[in-house]
Amino acid sequence: MAKNFRGKNFLKLIDFSSQDIRYLIELSKNFKSMKRAGVPHRYLEGKNIVLLFEKTSTRTRCSFEVAGHDLGMGVTYLDPAGSQMGHKESIADTARVLGRMYDGIEYRGFSQEIVEELAKYAGVPVWNGLTDEWHPTQMLADMLTIEEHFGHLKGLKFVYMGDARNNVANSLMIACAKLGLDYVACAPKELFPDPKLVEMAKEIAKDNFCTVTLTDNVEEGTKNADVLYTDIWVSMGEPAEIWEKRISLLKDYQINAKAMANANKEAIFLHCLPSFHDTKTKVGKEIAEKFGITEMEVTDEVFESKQSYVFDQAENRMHTIKAVVYATLC
Repeated sequence: MAKNFRGKNFLKLIDFSSQDIRYLIELSKNFKSMKRAGVPHRYLEGKNIVLLFEKTSTRTRCSFEVAGHDLGMGVTYLDPAGSQMGHKESIADTARVLGRMYDGIEYRGFSQEIVEELAKYAGVPVWNGLTDEWHPTQMLADMLTIEEHFGHLKGLKFVYMGDARNNVANSLMIACAKLGLDYVACAPKELFPDPKLVEMAKEIAKDNFCTVTLTDNVEEGTKNADVLYTDIWVSMGEPAEIWEKRISLLKDYQINAKAMANANKEAIFLHCLPSFHDTKTKVGKEIAEKFGITEMEVTDEVFESKQSYVFDQAENRMHTIKAVVYATLC
């Protein structure tokens, strides 16, 4: 099942075949086994990578840093204050400079056009750690987590609840279509995904004998689900002023005990994190004080339940990112 990914960029899952994605998941399993067993795997010793972060992150940064160090590489982290990219230096010039110094570049930030331009000019593999449109590394972790629990992916009913137009939802729709899961976007019609992307996903799904469905009916959407997935209601980079409108739109699309009870008995809950399931964060407290709600996209009861696999999912970011980095640099 060996694949030649050397020198390739990892920008969005649309660029990869079902077999390609399947290979990366299997490679992730191998790296996870080695990590758990304490088996050294410094296969990329002598190489160096740089992480460009215009949006902060816990899981993405730590996953890339640990993956890099485990593989024997040097890792440089640059936040907006540590680089002139887009300020005094163009994206293209930054890419050409970094491509002369590093063997790979990770970008986490805003427009997909930025990571695409980095990839065009860098001359080394570029990995998308998140843009406003796509979040491909998260998808590998999600699919690995689901397969670890159920033993397979094909034929499962996967339900995303919330803002079905955001980068995570877009990526999940494509990932499910590529890997044979029946995808359901359960959201108010105002937050349905782009129709052109839906049609593309449906065409991909046909080839993999699965379906893509949109519904604004929570009971219908969650019925017999195997996976219930959600994300925060206001994405990073969106203005704080839209909280009130988004809460009003999505309050009925919270994943709670009722939604989980409507799913299959063995259903699992997933969330890409961070999550507002209580008031133990600064933002959580502010929202509670302003709007009178103490739980948002998921209740604390579900988040802390045995059906919640969010921390397995978070750990799997490290193993799957390691697979992507290794596959494209080895």
